[in-house]
Amino acid sequence: MVRFLVARLLYAVPTLLAISIIVFAIIQLPPGDYLTTLTATMQEQGQVVDEAFLEALRVRYGLDQGFLVQYGKWMTGMFQGDFGLSFQYSRPVWDLIAERLPLTLLLGVATMLVTWLIALPAGIYSAIKQRSAGDYAISGLGFLALAIPNFLAALLLAYVGFLLGQNVGGMFSPEFANTPWSWAKIVDLLAHLWIPVLVIGLGGTAGIIRVTRANMLDELHKPYVTTARAKGMPEGRLVTKYPVRIALNPFISTSGWHLPAIFDGEVIVAQVLALGTMGPLLLSALKAQDMYLAGAILLIIAVLTVVGTLISDVLLALVDPRVRFGKA
Repeated sequence: MVRFLVARLLYAVPTLLAISIIVFAIIQLPPGDYLTTLTATMQEQGQVVDEAFLEALRVRYGLDQGFLVQYGKWMTGMFQGDFGLSFQYSRPVWDLIAERLPLTLLLGVATMLVTWLIALPAGIYSAIKQRSAGDYAISGLGFLALAIPNFLAALLLAYVGFLLGQNVGGMFSPEFANTPWSWAKIVDLLAHLWIPVLVIGLGGTAGIIRVTRANMLDELHKPYVTTARAKGMPEGRLVTKYPVRIALNPFISTSGWHLPAIFDGEVIVAQVLALGTMGPLLLSALKAQDMYLAGAILLIIAVLTVVGTLISDVLLALVDPRVRFGKA
């Protein structure tokens, strides 16, 4: 097991280095830079563009230097805990991320838990009761959830919330938006949380149901299950002891992928519902070519993806000895 962990960690280091280079290159792919966007915005608003001011900003942020120099400064600052300064907000990048991090994590964790609590039992039940009314109902709802775009589901549920007398949009009602934390504010947050949780979790829930159902059906028809039934093992114990454990392998192997989703969530849904999470901040940074802010968020998502994959590998190795000792 130690050898397995060391090998996975050694793979992760060059992967993260390559990702950081790709991320920094991608955010610089659009023509120009933040100052180009700023100049265009000022001209659209009829403001006078001060070339000396723009040149001073270009020198201050190192935009007049080459790609490798800018990347080196960016990574050096990262290792020192300095994520750079946001051009758009004129504030440290980490301060902007830290402001939205608690609500982002709350939304992501709540969505993940609700998805798992609904999808796994539904997928197992659908496989055990194959071709029953419950199976058809679950499958039909799953296909419907996959077919409806998230932004449309967000609009529909927001309308339902409006009909129920709820203030839709955002994570808080206006009277609680800037107040200190209290029990009333927590209750108001929970009242607003159900719409984004349901919308973001729709596609993931339907996908996990389909995968769980397919794997369970594959295991339930294997000879070892027939043998266990022939020996008189109770059906409930048989299902939970053997097929469920094996059918969950694909779920375990991809469970770590939910880690970056906890951080960035659903950008379009967050934009539609005006959520104060990381998604709209990333979209705004990309549109404004705010390279340090966009790069920091993208790099954090990439790191969480690599870490999540490592966690999935470790969990799968603990559950399935074939992963630890096999050559695959």
